[in-house]
Amino acid sequence: MKISGNIITLNEEKNIAACIKSMQTVCDEIIVVDSGSTDNTVTIAQELGATIVHQPYLGDGIQKNVALNHTKNVWVLSLDADERLTPEMTEAIQQLDLESATFEAYSFRRQNMIGDRWIKHCGWYPDRCIRLYNTSKTRFADVKQHASVQTKNVKNIDADIVHYSFKNIGELFAKPGRNFSGRAAKIMYAKGKRANALSPFTHGLNAFIRKYIFQRGFMGGVDGMTVALSAAVNSYLKYAKLLEYQRDPSVTQQDDFKNIW
Repeated sequence: MKISGNIITLNEEKNIAACIKSMQTVCDEIIVVDSGSTDNTVTIAQELGATIVHQPYLGDGIQKNVALNHTKNVWVLSLDADERLTPEMTEAIQQLDLESATFEAYSFRRQNMIGDRWIKHCGWYPDRCIRLYNTSKTRFADVKQHASVQTKNVKNIDADIVHYSFKNIGELFAKPGRNFSGRAAKIMYAKGKRANALSPFTHGLNAFIRKYIFQRGFMGGVDGMTVALSAAVNSYLKYAKLLEYQRDPSVTQQDDFKNIW
C-alpha cells in the first residue's frame, strides 16, 4: 500500500531537502504544509516534487492535520523537517503489510541529537513516537502544542528515526528563552492554570531532578548535565512567565501574546 508524507515547515531550508529525500524512500507523495517561510524552503521542496500547502500556523497538531485534506493515500508518514528515516527504518516500513494491517498506527524509536552526539539518557531515548498512521481511523490531536497521534492500537517498530534537535549547546539553551517557554505559559494561562511565587523554582528543580536522577542524565556525562539544566531553565521560565501574566495584565495585551492563538 502506498504512503503519503507529511511535513510542516517554517524557514527550514537547511533541513527540508534531507527530510524529503529520506521520506521518498517509502512515500510516493510528499505534502509540505508551510506557514510562511521567507527563505528557500518552499522552492527546495517544490524542486524535489513536494506538493506545497500554504497555511498560517495554527498550532502543532492542527497544522499537521491540514495535510490530510490533500493526501491521496490512507496511510500517512509524518516527520518534522529536522527528522530523517534511517536505512533500517526505511527497510522496516517497506516490509509492512499495510493493506491488511490490524493496527491503526506504528511507533518509531527516535534518536535525539545535539550536533553529532546522540543523547541516550534524560528521557531522550528511545523517545517513542507514532509517525505512521491510518488516517481513516486516527490522526494527530487538534492541540496547539506537543501533539501526538490519538490511538492505543499501535505496533512498535524496532528501528529508529534521527532527530537533529539542536546544532549545539547554544541552541539548546536558546530554545527556552526564544519562544517555547512563552508559548507553553500562554497556553496554560488561557486554560486557567495559575502559578504562585514558588512555582518557577519548584518546577525548575523538579525538572532537573527528573532528568538528571530518575532519567539517568548522570550517566550521560556533560551532555546529561547540560540537558537536565536546560530542562530546568525551560520549566523555570515557563512558570515565571505564567506568573508575570497573572501579575501584569498589560502583558497579555501585547501583539506577541495575541499571536499565539
